[in-house]
Amino acid sequence: MAGGQKDVNKFFYSLGERATSFKRYALHKLEENLSTEEVVVNEQWEKKKSIDSDIFQKEEDEPVLQKKKNWIKSQFSKSMDIDNSLLEEEQISEWMINLHSTKKSDFTKVYAKELIPQEMAPFPKTNEFLLRVIEILMDYVHKCQDRKEKVVEFHHPADLKGMLDHDIPEKGETLEQLLTDCSETLKYGVKTGHPRFFNQLSSGLDMIALAGEWLTSTANSNMFTYEVSPVFVLMEKSVLKKMRELAGFQDGDGILSPGGAISNLYAVNAARHKHFSQIKSNGCLSVGVLTVFTSEQGHYSIRAAAALMGIGANNCITIKCDIDGKMIPSDLEDKASEVKAKGNHPFFVCATAGTTVLGAFDPIPEISKICKKYNMWLHVDGAWGGGALMSRQYRHLLEGLELADSMTWNPHKLMGVTLQCSAILLKEDGILEDCNSMHANYLFQQDKHYDVSYDTGDKAIQCGRHVDVFKLWLMWRAKGTLGFEEQINYLLDLCRYLIKLVNERPGFRMVLDSPEFINVCFWYFPPSIRKMKRGPEFNNIVHQVAPAIKARMMNSGNLMVGYQPLSDLPNFFRMVISNPAATRDDVKYVVDQIERFGREISLY
Repeated sequence: MAGGQKDVNKFFYSLGERATSFKRYALHKLEENLSTEEVVVNEQWEKKKSIDSDIFQKEEDEPVLQKKKNWIKSQFSKSMDIDNSLLEEEQISEWMINLHSTKKSDFTKVYAKELIPQEMAPFPKTNEFLLRVIEILMDYVHKCQDRKEKVVEFHHPADLKGMLDHDIPEKGETLEQLLTDCSETLKYGVKTGHPRFFNQLSSGLDMIALAGEWLTSTANSNMFTYEVSPVFVLMEKSVLKKMRELAGFQDGDGILSPGGAISNLYAVNAARHKHFSQIKSNGCLSVGVLTVFTSEQGHYSIRAAAALMGIGANNCITIKCDIDGKMIPSDLEDKASEVKAKGNHPFFVCATAGTTVLGAFDPIPEISKICKKYNMWLHVDGAWGGGALMSRQYRHLLEGLELADSMTWNPHKLMGVTLQCSAILLKEDGILEDCNSMHANYLFQQDKHYDVSYDTGDKAIQCGRHVDVFKLWLMWRAKGTLGFEEQINYLLDLCRYLIKLVNERPGFRMVLDSPEFINVCFWYFPPSIRKMKRGPEFNNIVHQVAPAIKARMMNSGNLMVGYQPLSDLPNFFRMVISNPAATRDDVKYVVDQIERFGREISLY
């Protein structure tokens, strides 16, 4: 057995990485190809257990065993492109015995200190531990695509806290406990990749992006210098160049950041440096009162950036929006003029391409004219709507983008890249480094033996920076620009279908009759209030409907849709479809469930 086992291991080693995947494939095909009568003695086949289950029983009758052997030989030849003569009967028999005898190790007394780097090659404990983690992850991936699985197994915070052990121990836990921790973490989390998760702008679980994130974590690199991340730095430059071209920026700069709020912070900082570079050394008091503008439906991160940078939250002035949620240019001009008249310094305007709630796109050309008149930096927050640039059918939504000085674009939203992945794109090259560099000579030495212009750390707010580019690059390589276009067009088609359902279904009412983007906002009126007179009392009751339905939705766990108020409007549902795994059936399911839950609630 020992000698035969060595041959088997040698044989599989020669197959390289294909061996493990083939073993799993072989089990799946065995289940498909062997008749029910022949597998009655082996219930594990029907349960699709992994390769270490008792599938290969030495007690099985010879015809079944021989059929397995013959099939394995044929599949190796076809799938692995291996000469059939290489597959000797003894090798197949030993391999099957090996699969049967390989049980999951008992990790109840094994600790992390016994893995790499302490463990010696060929690293059996490390290999098995990581493979078992991968099994947990793959099981989760499968559940995310199973509509019979819940989106969330909801528990209130106090209850969930009592169910889970999050204490930090003095002594390390066993590997078995760590595997349990991994499983429980996924079990009680929200499956944001589920086709019926519509709660946030970011949803879905792309397999290529997931693979990219796994590789990124394995590489465990840092984006601050070329010497540490040569491939990733070059890759980021290439991807950002492509994104700037799509935005209409012929030259310029950019960087990937931890999210849209940080990208917007980069924009405000670059704009302030462009107009008042002395602030970097002397502080805000050296120039007087600065003012920034954003729409009343723009993202709160602009106001947060003003507070963080010492401009002051009160000096972030909001501009009125029209009924469709778009910034009103005339109000911007009036307020910029007022600020100027006070002797203050208006220097930055944030237009939004795809507002968070209504999905509105501000009129960039008109806003640009005002910015030029008052010498203000124009930034476009396209964190949500930037992905429309990938579609020839919908890129008109960002008309005039080339007139802007900078843009935020989050591929982790509409494009479906796994979190986090956000880009700040600038038309002017060099300004990021000018405003952010601290010239730390222990890290960004200028006498390195390579072109140090490829070091990115001195233009970043951060020092250490996560590699966010690989998953985006790999996904873009897989789909191509045309693939992203198809994906985005499909999502917009689903939204048009949802609008049709809402308009046709009694008790539902659109917030905007004709939304221009993926955000579909609507109310549901339970039968008990449909004949009520419209007014404050009616609005007060409507305001309670969405939260009540959402509570039932969460308790059922079968779907998630967000809700919110807006200005003086009572709570309404905001459904966003950014997961290409969703179908028309899923969209209809949401409408059906909201109606069902709505009929159950009592508001009196």
